[in-house]
Amino acid sequence: MIPKPLHHANELLAFVLELVALGCLAWWGFHVGHSTAVHVLLGVGAPVLMAVAWGMFAAPRARHPLPIPALIVFKLVVFGLAGAAVYATGAHTFGIVFWAVALVNTLLATADRESLARLTH
Repeated sequence: MIPKPLHHANELLAFVLELVALGCLAWWGFHVGHSTAVHVLLGVGAPVLMAVAWGMFAAPRARHPLPIPALIVFKLVVFGLAGAAVYATGAHTFGIVFWAVALVNTLLATADRESLARLTH
């Protein structure tokens, strides 16, 4: 089991990563396309779409919570898309670092959940 301070730090990091993912998608959206309408549509629409999907499937009080394996895939896809989006704007290092931190965070959270599940069974 992961020590309590590390667990709390990883949970805080997960929340920060969610916020950064929203920012990455907005950043990408406002840099894609050739018109102001496309910039606004994607710059606002992409983060809103992520927030809605996250709220429905991945949030602690999600309407339709996913089973753990599907949740892990969902998070990796969302974080992967956000990292790829910011990478596509030319912020290559930021995109790679974001994705790597999100991957480690998700793996730690998964290990923590699995060890907790073993303790309760």
